[in-house]
Amino acid sequence: MMKPLRTSPQSGFAVLLVMVVITALSILAGALAIFMKVESQLAQNTNDSEDLYWAGRGGVERACWILAMEPPGVTSLKQKWAGGPGDGPETNGPLINITLKGYPVGHAIVDLSMEEQESKFNINTADTPLLNQVLTTMGADASDISVVSDSIQDWIDPDDATRPAGAESDYYQGLMPSYYAKNAPIDNIEELQLIKGITPEMFKGGGGDPNSPFKHHHLGFGRAPGQAAEYPFGLRDVFTPYSNGKVNLNTADVNVLSCIPNLDTNVAEAIKQLRNSEGGAMAGSGVLHDFNQLREVLPNPALIQQIQRYCTFGGNTYKVTATARIGSNSQEFIAIIMRNGLRTQIVSFHPK
Repeated sequence: MMKPLRTSPQSGFAVLLVMVVITALSILAGALAIFMKVESQLAQNTNDSEDLYWAGRGGVERACWILAMEPPGVTSLKQKWAGGPGDGPETNGPLINITLKGYPVGHAIVDLSMEEQESKFNINTADTPLLNQVLTTMGADASDISVVSDSIQDWIDPDDATRPAGAESDYYQGLMPSYYAKNAPIDNIEELQLIKGITPEMFKGGGGDPNSPFKHHHLGFGRAPGQAAEYPFGLRDVFTPYSNGKVNLNTADVNVLSCIPNLDTNVAEAIKQLRNSEGGAMAGSGVLHDFNQLREVLPNPALIQQIQRYCTFGGNTYKVTATARIGSNSQEFIAIIMRNGLRTQIVSFHPK
């Protein structure tokens, strides 16, 4: 008769130790695999980062070519740069099959979008009547209008003289943190948030109580104590630091048109309807070419003269957004392009 084998305590401990070691090695191997995968992905991202940069730059160069191929003179949202179907000669020229999406640059794909800066007012040339009209149209409190208008002009002008309701460096030096008034033209619209009187809601638009049943409805002037300001649009929606100084009637939206001094929303809507109705009876392109076309909806000659002071029918400054993609990695780039006939110049280019 065979005797049963007896397992000593030492052998049981050895088996347990082996299992612990195997488990530990498995965990280390898994961690190493994860580490190597992360390192590999980081290396791939680094390689993609440079490729994305040059793809974005290539997309902006393509935007330059598209703008150079557009017909000179009048510009509109019907043109290829705006994603439209084309206007006039471009429908039979090199832009006939051009799209702004899916442009291959190496092994990257680039999508483009362009915004004509003449669709907004130039903040650096805005005078007091224009600033006051913009703030009034926004629904700014009467007590804020002169403060913001004067402070914007004090920020831009080269001297240290303070307008009645404005601010210069002595005011900004008293803030925490302190800074100086720029006393030079604005080159980034975000600067407006540094200026006295401009709140985040005023800059971005919106605000107020999102649960209020009376959004965008104001009774009388001012606000009740503690009531947050609410704006249908923000200063960044109607101003730009880059443009030729006049607003293009073919690309400006109703908010911008409503801010032209002595105009109101009804006039702005009338201009928009004229623009949308194939340019009116005097043109069949859907594009406005001449101030005389406005007589169809604006019989007042004085009003047309006022529009002439602030408006035009073409633009030559463009903000380009190039979105480059390689696999799951993507990066947006922003460029400002100036156009002069067949010549284009990239004024700035940077990641978003």
